[in-house]
Amino acid sequence: MRIVVAVDDARSPHHRIPKGVVRNPERSSSMSLRISHPRVRLVASLAAAAAVVFSLSACSVLDSIFPAQAQRDSDTAEVSEAGQADAFTLLVGDCYNDENLDATEVSEVPAVPCAEPHDNEVYYTFDIPDATYPGEDSILTQADAGCEGEFPNFIGMAYADSSIEYSYLYPSEGSWKDGDREVVCIVYSDTQTTGSLKGAAI
Repeated sequence: MRIVVAVDDARSPHHRIPKGVVRNPERSSSMSLRISHPRVRLVASLAAAAAVVFSLSACSVLDSIFPAQAQRDSDTAEVSEAGQADAFTLLVGDCYNDENLDATEVSEVPAVPCAEPHDNEVYYTFDIPDATYPGEDSILTQADAGCEGEFPNFIGMAYADSSIEYSYLYPSEGSWKDGDREVVCIVYSDTQTTGSLKGAAI
């Protein structure tokens, strides 16, 4: 799992309480129920209506438990259809929302096409170079340095002068054991953004 941290508004070395989503649940195929042949037409109509309502309700419940996966354009690799995206395969330019991100570790994020309103945009990724797990404090220090250092190259002005905030996802101790070394830097504003913040210089 990865952990997400947001730098606080005062731009101090302290961090907000991490937020995120729990690790991927096991996924199963959706299912629907079908009503058997009724004896009279009236019952058939009522049964059909009930079946539709029940099926829609069941699908709604299943969709909330097993949400659809984000789809990428085969040519550009950009997210073309909203859905859950693997936090370990996020790309620079990906956008996602804060919806349902309320745990301390994250393995999936609700990705959306950047042309749609969104909360976050990935602007830089890099690996922690340490051979062994350096501890969370060291990772946070390196993540802050890397993300803030790249911030002006993306936004077009220094972080200290900008109204835009940055945050990042970083390896947990558990994901480090699985080979995860990547820090994912994201930018966000105080309101949702439509389109990219690249070169915004605000």
